[in-house]
Amino acid sequence: MEKRTTNALIQITSRDSFMRDTITSRFFVLISSIVFPSLIFVAAFFFLPGWNVAEEGLSEDRIVVRRGASLRSIITSIADTQGIRHERPLLITAGLFPELRQIKPGRYSIPPGLSNYGLLHYLHHHPQDEERILILEGLRQERIAGIIASQLDIDSLSFMNRTADRALLEELGIQSDSFEGYFFPGTYNFPWASTSEEVIRFLVGRFRTFYTDSLRAIAAERGLDEIEVLTLASIVEAETPLAEEKPLIAGVYLNRLKKNMKLQADPTVQYALGGKPDRLLYKDLAIDSPYNTYKYKGLPPAPICSPGALSILAVLEPAKTEYLYFVATGTGGHYFAKTAAEHIKNVKKYRASRR
Repeated sequence: MEKRTTNALIQITSRDSFMRDTITSRFFVLISSIVFPSLIFVAAFFFLPGWNVAEEGLSEDRIVVRRGASLRSIITSIADTQGIRHERPLLITAGLFPELRQIKPGRYSIPPGLSNYGLLHYLHHHPQDEERILILEGLRQERIAGIIASQLDIDSLSFMNRTADRALLEELGIQSDSFEGYFFPGTYNFPWASTSEEVIRFLVGRFRTFYTDSLRAIAAERGLDEIEVLTLASIVEAETPLAEEKPLIAGVYLNRLKKNMKLQADPTVQYALGGKPDRLLYKDLAIDSPYNTYKYKGLPPAPICSPGALSILAVLEPAKTEYLYFVATGTGGHYFAKTAAEHIKNVKKYRASRR
């Protein structure tokens, strides 16, 4: 009797264990059938290339991200250029990976073969594209503002407003009412999304790098401060593009300053007239402006353009000459003279060349 009872208990226990094992197995099968496809779906949602992001990418239509743009507006612009099929998957990806939400201003092309996660990762980490900008010698800051605005994400008016920013001028140690003359000419690479202040700081920094302590010492020996050096150099720059003439013209103007003569520099009058006309009339010489060196002695109050290195060096190391006058030859150079009588003869030669 006890044996039969024992066997029955064993059978019941085995049956219960079998049922538990079966339920457990079925549970795991059920969970697996739900979890694994879900994991595959989630992985594909975030990391599968091509299903939402354009498989071929965007090589011609670049995405423009401006300062202050929200992530949603950036994603919308990507959708507008057919870079993605749907916006929501990218928004969900950004929500789960918040570190990728910060996208720097710039212009972006989309390479092929990106996933939702890959696209956000690319936009977040990709360096800003740059523009190579040439700033020629002798340009006024208005022209420079136009060049900057035509190639960077900067408005020329906002740039010009910053050039008169008193706090920024003082911070950069400039004793003038504007940055005229301090935008050192050269060819530079700027991030497309640079701000006006960043560009100004960079260009002034290039001048500071060039204008070393040794050059300052030379200027001090000649009795010139920084703004005076730049002012005279800007006149030299405006007078001639010829490197060999710059020290001569600088020497002429320095000689006239020593003799307390008016500089009578045409470019200063043109500056007073707003940069025009190219050819002055006698009536233009009567304009009442501190920049009119036909009317007032000494240097004008500030530079009239941005001089290059050669013009600055010409002021610091001028030609040793007795010349007091010069006039254009009509063929690109200048006639130089020591006396007024000689100068008048040169003027007649110039006028004859224009007939």
